[in-house]
Amino acid sequence: MDGGERIDLPNGSVAWAPCYIGKDCQIGSNVSIGCLAHVGRNVTLGDATRIQGGAYVADLSSLGDNVFIGPNATILNDKYPPSGNPDLWEPVTLENGVVIGGGATVLPGLIVHENAVLAAGSILTKNLPSGEVWVGNPARFHSTREEYEARRDTE
Repeated sequence: MDGGERIDLPNGSVAWAPCYIGKDCQIGSNVSIGCLAHVGRNVTLGDATRIQGGAYVADLSSLGDNVFIGPNATILNDKYPPSGNPDLWEPVTLENGVVIGGGATVLPGLIVHENAVLAAGSILTKNLPSGEVWVGNPARFHSTREEYEARRDTE
């Protein structure tokens, strides 16, 4: 199979080959999974979620509706890799409207609350509150989502 081939999924969702989608995933409607993305086992993807190419979403992760995962972002679940023991894994939750920038990393067990943004290249080491934009390593508060949207619309 050549790269970049469209794979139609149920409910109007699509994936682009080659990619990996683990077993027992729940995929909502109008989801897009990019080429070279890895979506682990038992992952939940809400409606209109977009996962860009090269992104890694670990087993048991839960992504709400309208979540955006940028290219090469990493969502982890194992604090002590490679534990090989799913009982030690701590899945990540990304609530509705979350944006994870390209190359960003979310450490195991964290919650990124509704409409929060983790900037490209950032490393999230603690829960990210609703409606906030965090940047850096470790990630820290930068602005509100409202300020972020206003800048995005004017620049």
